[in-house]
Amino acid sequence: MSDVTDAPAVPPMPENSPAPGRCWPRPLVTGLAGLAVGVAAVGLVWGLSGGTSPGATKPVKTFTMKGHVKLVLSLHEALQELSQGGQCMPRHGGPYADVQEGATVTVYSADGKVVATGALKQGVPSATDCAFPFAASGVPEGEKFYQVEVEQSGRKPVSAEQARKGAALIELKPS
Repeated sequence: MSDVTDAPAVPPMPENSPAPGRCWPRPLVTGLAGLAVGVAAVGLVWGLSGGTSPGATKPVKTFTMKGHVKLVLSLHEALQELSQGGQCMPRHGGPYADVQEGATVTVYSADGKVVATGALKQGVPSATDCAFPFAASGVPEGEKFYQVEVEQSGRKPVSAEQARKGAALIELKPS
């Protein structure tokens, strides 16, 4: 009997194979290639979808609402304006005493949410009223109408068409 034990034969290693225990480069390269393909696919889908994530809202188009706040004067006030050199003078009491240059103009959506603010500019007098120009930027498009308020004068409706055309007119008549 011979002392030789039958051991399983070990096949010879191919010339381009790594040494035993060093098989990691191929899975690493495969993993990195898969990651690159995945990132490219996500980028492509994101680009084709307009670059927004799911559930994100599209930007809202806005415009600058321009117009005038017309403060109707009583006969006494009109005469006083003339005696003061034809300038729109602030009222010293009563309704609309806060309607003057620099007063805050607040624009509301149809459902009553504040959407923009602006300020009154210097008033331009006429024989019967003072017209204060204003501008409020960032007003979102798409409303059926808007509401405009100067300080605490109360909200007045403005049609969407007037608002976009720069022809918003708020008329305030003291009682």
